[in-house]
Amino acid sequence: MHTTETDPRTARAYAVAYLRDVSVGPAIIDYLQRIDESMAPYGGRFLVHGGALTPLEGTWDGDVVVLEFPDVRTAQDWYASPAYQAILPLRTENSSSIACVVQGVPVGYRATHKLDELVGRGATA
Repeated sequence: MHTTETDPRTARAYAVAYLRDVSVGPAIIDYLQRIDESMAPYGGRFLVHGGALTPLEGTWDGDVVVLEFPDVRTAQDWYASPAYQAILPLRTENSSSIACVVQGVPVGYRATHKLDELVGRGATA
């Protein structure tokens, strides 16, 4: 295990969504007016909200949204919260989208830290 600087328990988490075919109307406006309030009790904040996207590989025909949370459990709790579940259909019924929660890497992380996991898997396979 690496030092506490690279301890995965200290890693932030990100809710990531890819939205296509957004029908901007009263429902999406209502969703946007209420989402910040739903995230506040969970320490969530926007990092990316459909900003200018420069494709490097593949076809990108939608918008990327990235929300940051203190950890995976908190991000999942926000998504399952009554406040967010109340507005979720406003987005899902007015766009084509996919979403996930992903654990970030801790401070001090380097790509070679992944080797511990990869080599460990390979040795037992």
